[in-house]
Amino acid sequence: MLQIKRDIYLDKLIHRRENGMIKVITGIRRCGKSYLLFELFYDYLLSAGVRPEQITKLSLDDDNNEEYRDAKKLSSFLRSQIKDGEMHYFLLDEVQLAISDEERKNKNIRLYGIFNGLLQMRNADVYVTGSSSKFLSSDVLTEFRGRGDEVRIYPLTFREFFSAYGGDKFSAYREYSIYGGMPLALSFKDEVDKANYLNHLFAGNYLKDVVERYKLRGDMVLDALVDILASDIGSLTNPTKLVNTFLSRGIKTNERTVSVYIDYLIDAFLIRKADRYDIKGKRYIGSPFKYYFADVGLRNARLNFRQLEETHIMENIIYNELLVRGFNVDVGMVERRITNADGKKPLVRLEVDFVCNQASRRYYIQSAYAIPDEEKMAQESASLDRIEDSFKKIIVVHDYTLPWHNEKGYLIVNILDFLLNPDSLEL
Repeated sequence: MLQIKRDIYLDKLIHRRENGMIKVITGIRRCGKSYLLFELFYDYLLSAGVRPEQITKLSLDDDNNEEYRDAKKLSSFLRSQIKDGEMHYFLLDEVQLAISDEERKNKNIRLYGIFNGLLQMRNADVYVTGSSSKFLSSDVLTEFRGRGDEVRIYPLTFREFFSAYGGDKFSAYREYSIYGGMPLALSFKDEVDKANYLNHLFAGNYLKDVVERYKLRGDMVLDALVDILASDIGSLTNPTKLVNTFLSRGIKTNERTVSVYIDYLIDAFLIRKADRYDIKGKRYIGSPFKYYFADVGLRNARLNFRQLEETHIMENIIYNELLVRGFNVDVGMVERRITNADGKKPLVRLEVDFVCNQASRRYYIQSAYAIPDEEKMAQESASLDRIEDSFKKIIVVHDYTLPWHNEKGYLIVNILDFLLNPDSLEL
């Protein structure tokens, strides 16, 4: 497998270089945090003229570095690396291993003080990753409080995946939509090996982390919740609806438990929640919400690859792509009145799949698997038609077609061009 470029995240680290803060690389486990730090960023520093002696690479999950899991020894070692007035770069992986169970229990963690002391030396630049069943990477960021500068990393985008795939873009998308973008999955040639790897990741790492962290052994609710969310990606739901689904399956639970468990899955970076936004009223509506998986391959593996609905999977892929591009993504709502046969005009809410905001930029995006005729175009455009502002409106389709604008000025772009062109929103 070719080396996968992850320039989106590398550029973020470069931009944050020597900014006086602790760069905390967060994200779902096995998505490439260590590779970004120890390979790509390290190579960049060398290419930028930094001498190897100015760089300390330390992976605390390596048994050879076991002694540095003691916070006092780690502090002494790191300080000893600075021998002159030149800038020194510390690249540290799995830093949570330097936190003892007693510190975690008493909430008196010395790791923050260690790195804060380094930063006060003014010629130390610190980069860290870390996650485990006891200390998620979101916790690492929280621990550094106001001195932590987050760089969130995601599984491979389709563009990153395709750069190392070695085949045509159509077969690449088919594989990506089934097995997703976990980096190591791409290295397996056999589909059975890919499936086994993803299943092991889900059960042996992600769910195990949540179960051990929150002491949920023997709890059937978490397993059932994951299955329900995986089956209903992109569907509006809330804890009340989910509790009713549980009851239909003979599982007793309550809204608070379901809500808390969803938060656990979000903290582990397994899923993301999309809020509903009233476009005309310019306000958030609240429940119900939509939930998407961080990686469609993990989602599919959880369901044993039985529910490969291309429409919902495509929507999940678009959502993840927008997050990687740095957008805040909500589900949009607009209202219209329809005339019934009895002459009454009830108010109907229409959905805009994604309202994407980034500073002053905004885009409205619909995910439409196919638009074979004018009737389908009218159906997919109905919600966009009722948006009164002038921000760009885009419909992403699965069918391969060159990008074009319809008579209303909406951009129609196929999923491959949308994903492969980083400037596709500006076509």
